[in-house]
Amino acid sequence: MKFSINRDTLLPPLQQIVSVIEKKQTMQILSNILMVIEADTLTMTGTDLEIQIVSRLSVIGAQPGTATLPARKFLDICRLLPPNTEIRIEQQGDMVKLATPRSRFSLSCLPAENYPEFAESQMENCFTISSGKLKKALDKTMFCMANQDVRYYLNGLLLHISNNALKLVASDGHRLSIYEDELETPTGLEARIIVPRKGVQELSRLLDDGDEPLQVSFSSNHIRIEVHNAVFSAKLVDSKYPDFGKVFQQSFLDPIAIPKPLLREALTRVAILANEKFRGVTFHFAADLLRINAHNPEHEEAEEELTIDYGKGEFSISFNAQYMLDAVSNLEGDTAELTIASNLSSCFINEPGQQVYKFIVMPMRL
Repeated sequence: MKFSINRDTLLPPLQQIVSVIEKKQTMQILSNILMVIEADTLTMTGTDLEIQIVSRLSVIGAQPGTATLPARKFLDICRLLPPNTEIRIEQQGDMVKLATPRSRFSLSCLPAENYPEFAESQMENCFTISSGKLKKALDKTMFCMANQDVRYYLNGLLLHISNNALKLVASDGHRLSIYEDELETPTGLEARIIVPRKGVQELSRLLDDGDEPLQVSFSSNHIRIEVHNAVFSAKLVDSKYPDFGKVFQQSFLDPIAIPKPLLREALTRVAILANEKFRGVTFHFAADLLRINAHNPEHEEAEEELTIDYGKGEFSISFNAQYMLDAVSNLEGDTAELTIASNLSSCFINEPGQQVYKFIVMPMRL
């Protein structure tokens, strides 16, 4: 294997691939990147056996071959080289030589034939969506995913396709985010799949805000998306996502509109003195007034008052401050609309007149 490539061309896809590779591996070869040269094309592959990213680049002066390189060492070398540096890479036995006009490096490599295959099932379904729309859908929902929850179906994101209707849902059991939109082309599909947490995070990094159409292919246990010159693949979570529809089947109080910047700033200040473990803050609603307060075991207290347009009876409800801040910060407009269930069992946060995405935060007892 032998080829030359510009450092600035190599670095972005290399960073994407290395982000998939876990720092601690049970198989040493999974700490490496698989590099294959065929007909002036470099194919780089990184996987943790749950997620895989494959990137293809054009190279010059290529001699066919395969090798695996230590991923993070290779990335660190390329990242620290001067911009626009031409890198010559050549395999010599069980070593790979990297050379630039001023630098020389030798990296040990493992046999490419031992690199594990990412076995994908036959992709039975597919649909098309723009890169920008998919990225927005992920960004508006992924922050609500659980992390290492025993209910493993919550450690991921629900992707629901119903003909041309797209719905993404994420929840950690205490809060929930929903994104709903329409695809430009009807799919004829009715499918619900759960993309794992790490897969969602890596896919979001790959996507940009452009209008480039992406083909999303999936089966009952795998998903694959082609993004620019990269192919993203992931195993799906083998489970059924819980029915969250019941949260809508209840009576609600009238929506309360609050200026988003004022609410976010007040929450941020009050949260400083909230209990560090539970992060609880209490909302007291009264005639045209919202008081937000918090206290902690050191008997420290904080209180903020906001003028609002609310003329009904008084009531109080408590939330995790960080959950509320995450929801409010993901709104794009200048107004946050809070719609609270009549029995104070949940709170919807969205923008007035905006139906694409909404957030739900469950209250807590203080």
